[in-house]
Amino acid sequence: MRPVLLTWRSVRLHSYPALLYLGMVFGIATGDYVANVAGLNSARVLVAMILLTIPGLVGARLLFVATNWELYRHDHGGIWRRSEGGAAMQGGLLLAVVVSVPLLGSLGLSFGAFWDVATFAALIQLVFARVGCLLHGCCAGRATEGRFALRLPDHRGIWQRRVPSQLLEAGWAVLILVGAAALWAERPFPGAVFLASLTAYVLGRVALEPLREARTRIGGMDVQRALAAAFGVLAVGGLLIAWLGSGGSL
Repeated sequence: MRPVLLTWRSVRLHSYPALLYLGMVFGIATGDYVANVAGLNSARVLVAMILLTIPGLVGARLLFVATNWELYRHDHGGIWRRSEGGAAMQGGLLLAVVVSVPLLGSLGLSFGAFWDVATFAALIQLVFARVGCLLHGCCAGRATEGRFALRLPDHRGIWQRRVPSQLLEAGWAVLILVGAAALWAERPFPGAVFLASLTAYVLGRVALEPLREARTRIGGMDVQRALAAAFGVLAVGGLLIAWLGSGGSL
């Protein structure tokens, strides 16, 4: 739709990285505000969120490249090309969570309390990223003549009436964000907002993934849906264990 947001002299500002950057800025600012509301050490939370953007970006890009290896098999330089769209949130979240364990320990921050706060930052980043996908044409929806289809391009610039999958995913992230805010005051234990939001995201991802035009399959298995389902199992399991550990009952 608009892969290059603007051009000034010889400088070209590409839509996807620009929106991704804005999402990180607004997301981290929101996380800092929520940390203050929660009574956490906002300076340490801010440091952790900034540092975790690195494994988040790296993990998201690497998973996207791994699941779309045919695009990069003969173009290794394209893996880290800044003008390229393409990132898989599951990869970014997984690597960020793993790296956060020693990082949060060194900063004296509670794992669950931090990720409750970081949930707001991550969801805002996701909304901006999906708008960036829409402008770039990546993650395009499949062609359809349905009532709610929009005329949109894919990453190759092919315009068709398509399911607006990027907008649907952005909208779902907004709904989860509203739900996280509503749950905040009544959260039964540290980490409840994070685990509940992750579960909701997974359910939406599994439902919306078939609406995309390009889907990676290995032996007939939809890779992205399988990854989302695995995250769902972990999130639900973690939610139940933490709930029972906090004295809750089924």
